[in-house]
Amino acid sequence: MIKASFRGGYDADHSDASATVVVNTGGGINLRASTTGDTFVNGPSLNGVTLSLENPGFFNVDYNVQKKDVRFQFMNTVCVNEKPLHLTYTHSLADDRTALDGTLFLDSSHKVSANYGVESGNCKVKYSYAHGGVMTIEPCYDFAENSWDLAVSRRIYDGSVVRGSYNSSTRVLGVDWKMNSFTSGNIKVTSEFENKFLYF
Repeated sequence: MIKASFRGGYDADHSDASATVVVNTGGGINLRASTTGDTFVNGPSLNGVTLSLENPGFFNVDYNVQKKDVRFQFMNTVCVNEKPLHLTYTHSLADDRTALDGTLFLDSSHKVSANYGVESGNCKVKYSYAHGGVMTIEPCYDFAENSWDLAVSRRIYDGSVVRGSYNSSTRVLGVDWKMNSFTSGNIKVTSEFENKFLYF
C-alpha cells in the first residue's frame, strides 16, 4: 500500500519556510520531495528543491535540482567486540567530496565518533560521556587543525539546557541557554567571547 505524508514548517527568526512530501512505496523505500523558502521567494522556482530516494537506516540518494548535484549516502552497523559501530559513507558528485563517519557505542553513557574527509585528509575524533541523563561532556580533537574543542551541557529541572563550549584554535568561549517556552516553543540565548588569556 502506498502512503503519503506532508510536513511543513516556518522559522520566524530567519523568515524561512520548508515543506516535505514523503511517499512510502512499500518495502521500506520512500520517495521524498522537499523545498525551502528559496523555492517561493521570487515566485515558484527550482531553487531549494531536493528529490530523494531513501531506505531509512540503509541508504539515501538526494538530487539537488538547482545545483544538479547527486549525493549518495550509505549506512550500516557492525559489531566490534559486541559493541555496535554505526558507519556512514557519503559522496557528493558535484563537489567530488567523500566523507566517512563512524560512531562506536561503548555503553549507554559512552560513545566515540570520528569523521574523515577523504580528499582533505582531515579527521576529527569526539568522545561523548552522558552522566545521569542530565549532563553531557564532549571533548573533540581536530587532527588537521591540531586543536581541540570541549563542550559541556546540562539539563535543568524545567527541561532547559545550558551548554558551554571552548575552541582552542580560536580561543572562543561560548555559552548557550535553550529555554522551554509554553507559548512559542524553544528560546535560545547565545553568547560568545574571545579569551585572550587562556592558552594551551
